[in-house]
Amino acid sequence: MEEQYEADVRFMKDALKEARRAFDADEVPVGAIIVCQNTIVARAFNYTEHLTDVTAHAEMQVYTAASSSLGGKYLPECTLYVTLEPCVMCAGASFWTQIGRVVYGAKDEKRGFLKTGPHLLHPKTKLTGGILEDECADLLRLFFKNKRS
Repeated sequence: MEEQYEADVRFMKDALKEARRAFDADEVPVGAIIVCQNTIVARAFNYTEHLTDVTAHAEMQVYTAASSSLGGKYLPECTLYVTLEPCVMCAGASFWTQIGRVVYGAKDEKRGFLKTGPHLLHPKTKLTGGILEDECADLLRLFFKNKRS
């Protein structure tokens, strides 16, 4: 259990690096990575503003990159690390990827999928939340504070 937590923290730090890239690109700072067999196979961050595409969330970008990298659309042996609780769209997409595990940092009280219920994930998908929650939430707060000023 302790070993898993340490791995989760290490990989969430990588997802946070992606979120900082989003921040620097003036995108909502959400980052995501997909890990398979303790190796990062895909990285992404929100790209909705640059692509003018409301579906270009970090998770959607990283699912596509991981599927391309691994050569298949299903990701049952993989773990998604994302700095913010996925929205309904991204949770639904994770269902279709059959991802083995979803690990998120900060909760999203307004738009997070847990508001509707964890049934949006594939029945075999395991869920872990709150990894580096404060760091993930602080980056989002700073981004929106800067936008308001």
